[in-house]
Amino acid sequence: KRKRRNSLRLSGHDYSQPGAYFVTIITHQRECLFGDVVDEKMQLNEYGIIAQEHWLAIPHHFPNVELVLRYDANHVHGIIVITDTVQAGIVGAQMLAPKFRQQRNLNVKPGSLSAIVRSYKSAVTKHIHDADEFSPEKIWQRGFHDHIIRNEKEWRRIHLYIEANPSN
Repeated sequence: KRKRRNSLRLSGHDYSQPGAYFVTIITHQRECLFGDVVDEKMQLNEYGIIAQEHWLAIPHHFPNVELVLRYDANHVHGIIVITDTVQAGIVGAQMLAPKFRQQRNLNVKPGSLSAIVRSYKSAVTKHIHDADEFSPEKIWQRGFHDHIIRNEKEWRRIHLYIEANPSN
């Protein structure tokens, strides 16, 4: 019997509705896969550039999304803003690797925060594996952490945290 994981998402909240979400996605075993912090600034390596390019491409796959981001060597911090629900996730669902779509029971609402993060993680993993035959088998930890940004004060605090993260 497979053990059921408790959801990290806020119960009852519709993560496909407009809103701002602070997201942290962590690499498998917290490995420093994306580069190094040098003089308090992130210096991306090949994997970090791949992760950054796919992050910046999210609005092309999910036109109802705006992004604020920051990378660190072993995780990605970002703010994902879902601006509306029109056509949410129709293109984004196509971003998933076909093998991944076949292996998983995708019970995630199209256009939701989980669909966006899942698509991003899948695309980065596929690109890294295609680019480097010696890449680690696992790139990411399961799931992701999120915080619903409810007001301007939280937005400022989180934005400052993301910006200061490499120096911390």
